Amino acid sequence: MRLDDFDPNINVEDQRGQGGGGFNLGGGGGGGGLLLGLLPLVFSRFGCAGVAVLLAVMFFFGGGLGGISQLSAPTEQVGQQRPRVSDGTAASACTTDASARAACNAFSSADKTWQQLLGSNFRAPKLVFFGGQGQSGCGAAQSAMGPFYCPSDQGIYLDTSFFAELEQRFGAKGDFAQDYVIAHEFGHHIQNLLGTSDKVQSAMQRSSRTEGNALSVKLELQADCYAGVWAAQNRDRMEPGDLEEGLTAAQAIGDDTLQREAQGRVVPDSFTHGSSAQRQAWLKRGIDSGDPRQCDTFNGGA
Repeated sequence: MRLDDFDPNINVEDQRGQGGGGFNLGGGGGGGGLLLGLLPLVFSRFGCAGVAVLLAVMFFFGGGLGGISQLSAPTEQVGQQRPRVSDGTAASACTTDASARAACNAFSSADKTWQQLLGSNFRAPKLVFFGGQGQSGCGAAQSAMGPFYCPSDQGIYLDTSFFAELEQRFGAKGDFAQDYVIAHEFGHHIQNLLGTSDKVQSAMQRSSRTEGNALSVKLELQADCYAGVWAAQNRDRMEPGDLEEGLTAAQAIGDDTLQREAQGRVVPDSFTHGSSAQRQAWLKRGIDSGDPRQCDTFNGGA
């Protein structure tokens, strides 16, 4: 996708260089049941923000399905080069490497797009880079969580090493696959601004675990659709192959695909983000329509 260089006035925070390296994922007994069992407790104590962080762990690494069997503390390898620390400005934080620039370009584009769509209802979020570990308004930020949105401080948190994980582990290559990640998290910010996240949180408090999972799926699919809306609003910037890159990414990180890979079977009641087919369908709906009103996953759509 041919995106303009980022607006130097976007809100960017850089926590890289403040923590250790990545996490080691090893063998051993499955930890997925524990993560799923923690959902009610996390929600009751920390609300939607805490659940969002926990779900990010389960989603991106299959933890809710037994995919995370052992999670060790962050360790820095001997001779490992720490990322260059920026001077605190967006221009510096966004130019530390190619991945940071790509993330800032997508974030800046989404920022402009949704400001035009929402008008006076729009408030800009912030993009927070961290490496290995960091701190968010929702608690610790760790690489193993994958990218996530924290409604408490309206921050999109990203360890750019996830882009390599997206390509190497999930087979989702291309710049649009990376843009989709940023646009999806930006979609969660839009849900927060519109009050959708609060409504879902309230409904989850009255729901069973299965019902709560279903609500989470609807929330995530709507964020996928919003990502598609952003792409549609910038259709003139899309290149041949971009749609396929996005659909490949959506397919690779569907709950059924991750479950099948992690444990060889699919448990639909435990879905928290939607099946591969659902994620592809809602991303494409957003791209085809370019209209956020077509992203209502809560009224019989998902």
